[in-house]
Amino acid sequence: MTTHSPNAQVLIADIPGLAPFARKATLLRPTAGAPGLHDSSVAGPMLWPAAEAWPMCRGPHLAEGRDRLTDTDRETMQRIDRDMRARRAGKSPAAWEITEEEADIQSRIMDGAGALDMITWERVRRVPVSSVDGVPMVAVLQLHARDVPAAVWPEGMDVLQVLWCPKDHSGLPGQPHYGGPAVEMRHRSAATVTAVLVPPVSDDADTRYVPRPCVLGPVEVTDLPDRDELPEDLVDAQDAWADRQGIELHRSPACHEGWKVGGWPSWHSTDLVPVDCSCGATARLFLTVDSGGDAGVNVGRFGELRVFTCPVDATHPLRLNIQ
Repeated sequence: MTTHSPNAQVLIADIPGLAPFARKATLLRPTAGAPGLHDSSVAGPMLWPAAEAWPMCRGPHLAEGRDRLTDTDRETMQRIDRDMRARRAGKSPAAWEITEEEADIQSRIMDGAGALDMITWERVRRVPVSSVDGVPMVAVLQLHARDVPAAVWPEGMDVLQVLWCPKDHSGLPGQPHYGGPAVEMRHRSAATVTAVLVPPVSDDADTRYVPRPCVLGPVEVTDLPDRDELPEDLVDAQDAWADRQGIELHRSPACHEGWKVGGWPSWHSTDLVPVDCSCGATARLFLTVDSGGDAGVNVGRFGELRVFTCPVDATHPLRLNIQ
C-alpha cells in the first residue's frame, strides 16, 4: 500500500458529502531570503509607522527556577535509582516499573517540579515572572492582501502584521491550557505608512521564538478538515475510498501542513480540542505557524502554533492553541 496525501478536489469529486466542509487556505511556503519592506515575509522588515510605539510584553513569562535537594533527599533518589537498576539486572517482570511506595517518595521530593537535574541535583520548575521594562515583541509575519486571498480583510486595510513575545507565558487571559508566546495581530493600510520605525531588539529572547528572515511563495489551496471534525459516515467513506485506491492515509487527507492562512487545523497530536471565542461562537482557524524549515522556529516541541479568530466579530480576542 502506498502512502499518499490526496488532492481535495479529487476527494470531493468521489465523496460529494465533503464539499460543504471545503475551505480555502493560502500556503505561505517560507524560504530563506532577504525580504524587503513592502514584501510579504516571515521576520522581514515591517511597515510600522514611526509614530506608533512598538508593542512590549510584560508577562508574566515562564522562566526556569531551580532549587537544590537536601542531602537526604538526594540519597533517597539515588537509592530508588539503584533499586530499579538491580531489578533490571535480575530481569524481574517488574524491572521497568516503579513501586507505589517509590512513586510516592519521588512525588514528595519533586514537590511539583517538572524535572530533576541529576548532575546538580536540583529540581527544575517553570515559574511565572513579570518584566517591569517589558520584552519587545518579535516580528513574525507580514502579509499583503495581494498575496493572501484566503484571508478576510477589513475595509481599507491591505497589510496584516503578526508579532509575538519571544517567551513562554503563564495565565494569558482567555487562553486556557496554553503556555506559548503571546500573539498580537495588527491590520493597517500600506499607503498610510511613510516614516518607518526601527523596532527594538530583545536581548533576552528565547531563540526558539525568533524566526529567520524568509520570503514567501503563497499558493491558494482547498483544505478539508481533520477526521475528528467530520461526521462518522464521511470518515468511513474516506477510509473506503483509500482502500479502493490502495492508499494509506497518514493524518487527515487534504488537511494541509505547514505555514498557512485559513483552512482547517489538524489534530495529529491530540484528540479534537474545542476552541471557542469568549462570546461562545466556535472560533475559526486563521493562521498556522509551523516549526522547523527555513524559518527555524520551534513551538510546542516542534509542533504548530495556531491562531483562531471569532467568525462573528473579528474584534474579539484571539484564541491560541499549540498542537
